[in-house]
Amino acid sequence: MQKNQNMKPFIRQLLLVFLILFAVSAIFTAFSRTTEKTEEISLTQLAQDVREGTVREMVVTGNIVQIAYHDDREATAHKEIDAALSQSLLNYGLTPQEISQVAIQQKEETNTLAWVTTIMLILFPILIFVFFFLFMFRQAKSSMGQAFDFGKARARLFGADQTSKERVLFKDVAGLKEAKEEVQEVVDFLKNPKKYLQMGARIPRGVLLVGPPGTGKTLLAKAVANEAGVPFFSASGSEFIEMFVGVGSSRVRDLFSTAKKAGRSIIFIDELDAIGRHRGSGHGGGHDEREQTLNQILVEMDGFERNDTQIVVAATNRPDVLDSALLRPGRFDRRIMLDLPDVNDREDILNIHGTGKPLAPDVKIREIAERTPGFSGADLANLMNEAAIFAARRNKQHISQAELLESIDKVLLGPERKSHILSVKEKEVTAYHEAGHALVASSLPNADPVRKVSIISRGRAGGYTLKLPSEDRYLRTKAEFLDELSMLLGGYSAEKIIFKDVSTGASNDLEKASRIARRLVCEYGMSEKLGPIAFKGKDDMLPWQPSFESREYSEKTAERIDEEMTRFINHAQKQAEKILRQKKKTLEKIARVLIEKEVLEREEFEQLVK
Repeated sequence: MQKNQNMKPFIRQLLLVFLILFAVSAIFTAFSRTTEKTEEISLTQLAQDVREGTVREMVVTGNIVQIAYHDDREATAHKEIDAALSQSLLNYGLTPQEISQVAIQQKEETNTLAWVTTIMLILFPILIFVFFFLFMFRQAKSSMGQAFDFGKARARLFGADQTSKERVLFKDVAGLKEAKEEVQEVVDFLKNPKKYLQMGARIPRGVLLVGPPGTGKTLLAKAVANEAGVPFFSASGSEFIEMFVGVGSSRVRDLFSTAKKAGRSIIFIDELDAIGRHRGSGHGGGHDEREQTLNQILVEMDGFERNDTQIVVAATNRPDVLDSALLRPGRFDRRIMLDLPDVNDREDILNIHGTGKPLAPDVKIREIAERTPGFSGADLANLMNEAAIFAARRNKQHISQAELLESIDKVLLGPERKSHILSVKEKEVTAYHEAGHALVASSLPNADPVRKVSIISRGRAGGYTLKLPSEDRYLRTKAEFLDELSMLLGGYSAEKIIFKDVSTGASNDLEKASRIARRLVCEYGMSEKLGPIAFKGKDDMLPWQPSFESREYSEKTAERIDEEMTRFINHAQKQAEKILRQKKKTLEKIARVLIEKEVLEREEFEQLVK
């Protein structure tokens, strides 16, 4: 890519040289053509033509005679130097009467064309060389300017007077009530800094927005800038890093210097973890470009004076990898957590993204909000967009509830794989597998209710059982985890009971079950034999920690952890098999309906279970 970019100026210069050579050849061709048009004859031939009466006019300019014939031919001749044209013609035997029949004009000799030609031949090469050197000097000056701008910040400025249609304000950010209250202080400080300075208060110099992807960190930062009405300098953490050492720190200095010149302003650094990772990882040493850039940010933030009105707002979804120096008081000393929206916030977000879309009267936004726990704001925006695409693809005038429900499945699992056609045997196995999941989930008291069962392939799943909690939960008990393990092993157990064999369709279920069992033992302290102890494994270690610290327990403890994991999974499998054997007729009934209809909604499934 870099090689192609370097070749472009050379190609442009080569084309310019070809164009100049083409122009020179065209000029010389034009001059040569003008000289080749007229025929040169002798005075003897001219006297004969005058005698024959074919000459209409003769124009004498110095020693050159321009001859025009009656048939519109033209020719030239040279007369004698010291004699007049008429005297020369008399000497060639013409009579005065024959000469008088031809109009003869006398013009003063001018060498303008010769002078112009001479001057052009001298000046034109000089002009070519001057133009060429000016062009080269311009290219060199541009390259020097790019070299000097290499250390400039690449931040984009969004001014207070922006008139964009997508201008974001606090009212456009649904949910995040506590976060908006926190940043409201930042807006008030930027509008009225004297009110705080007179009271001796110090506004936080750095505000760190922490939350999962898609929760609205960048959106909230833009709303702060628009509400405060101040310049908003936005840059991504990766824009500071280059292959040359020192460029990142130079760009940081330039960014903060530009912000100080603008007065009250906000510096927003997105994806701070790209340059703010923990130092001393042992990769690259002290001259590592990322560490140099981080050091410069620390210096610039700590160098703020008390009455400065520049506030640094940063966003990250990995606060665990940030350097501790960034999080100390005086730098990013205010951390604002942005959680996933609850059901009420999801309803508000859906209403905002539904504005401008033709929703049908049967649309129930509340129901969609209840069926999307764990969705972020970006997921909900994508959901509404997918529903609009579904409606447009089907040539509908409005977006109905069916498109919204279908878009939930697409956002969760991916689009339908209509080309993935199952054989009769595979369809039967998939139906019993999903029926086993759904029946075990509906039979356990602590499992989430089943919303939908399908054997239509979506994404990488041959079928799926959609179970969603009836309300948002932030804590989970051991009983809930154990019931979830049984539900995950319900498909595996159903295949084993019905077909006396198992398929590869349960691989993802077994992976999830093993992960939950390990967390029960190692993270949540829910093992009765090992007790309330957290065991840190290799997956929990940070990348800069040495490999000999990859595990904080002995080999004997590792064996006990494996035994406890096996015990949890075996207990869940026995429970799932017990339920399915007791309700085998119901399992077969659900599977037959699935084979016939392929999809079961919650109401129809509950009727079959009852």
